Amino acid sequence: MHAHRLPMPGDGGKEARGRVLVVGGGLELAGAIRLAGEAALRAGAGKLQLAAPENAIVALTVAVPEARVFALPQTTDGRPTADGARILAEHVEACDALLIGPGMMRDDEGMARALLDLSPVQPTVLDAGALSALPAAPPVAGGLVLTPHSGEMAKLLKREKAEIEADPLAAAREAAERFEAVIVMKGARTHVVGPDGAAGLYAGGGVGLGVSGSGDVLGGVIAGLLARGVPPFEAAAWGVFLHGEAGARLSKSVGTLGFLAREIAGEIPAVMDKFL
Repeated sequence: MHAHRLPMPGDGGKEARGRVLVVGGGLELAGAIRLAGEAALRAGAGKLQLAAPENAIVALTVAVPEARVFALPQTTDGRPTADGARILAEHVEACDALLIGPGMMRDDEGMARALLDLSPVQPTVLDAGALSALPAAPPVAGGLVLTPHSGEMAKLLKREKAEIEADPLAAAREAAERFEAVIVMKGARTHVVGPDGAAGLYAGGGVGLGVSGSGDVLGGVIAGLLARGVPPFEAAAWGVFLHGEAGARLSKSVGTLGFLAREIAGEIPAVMDKFL
């Protein structure tokens, strides 16, 4: 990674380090929005905005005092509705990186698709339930990063999960070409593949990273790097590496198993310092 150092901001302050907008899912998993947002800041982004169902706003505002938090209209069971895209339109336009999906189990209300229909010009990360907005969503001018695990990839490609697990690299290559996106094929060995054929593999990190919320942290790290101006393939590769190395540090200080997703982001700055 020393050959591909991350950019070091000058004296431009927080504006120079970029603004991340994280749009999450329902009330049941509103904490995922916090995990992703904090990870974006730990990756060096300068400003953070969060969007969540209106009933989660007070909790998120207190939990993440660094963020501006937007209230989205919600269904009776606490999921954001597609009307929220209209509310967020000006904020989507003004952000430097967009992350859609933390805590989103599915996109039945069409929130993710409505956001993509705004034709964002900045790089966009889709995770979890937001992936179901594909393949009908329009292309993203600033570049698209998808972060599926094997089950989500199976749905994207309409294949059996066992087939994806048998050859995750081939699945990632197919998805990268089909969706014109950078693919982070998550697993014990994580493949990063670009639409131009570029590919990387990260096999570190350890089994402790297989814990609830870990993927939300990864999505946030990638979004934070994108906001800083790192190109999509490099941001995805760096995000996977930083996330993995943070897990490796925790496996030594806490234990091989049992550390929490909320602890991962706090290790990112120390890992990143070695490569600035």
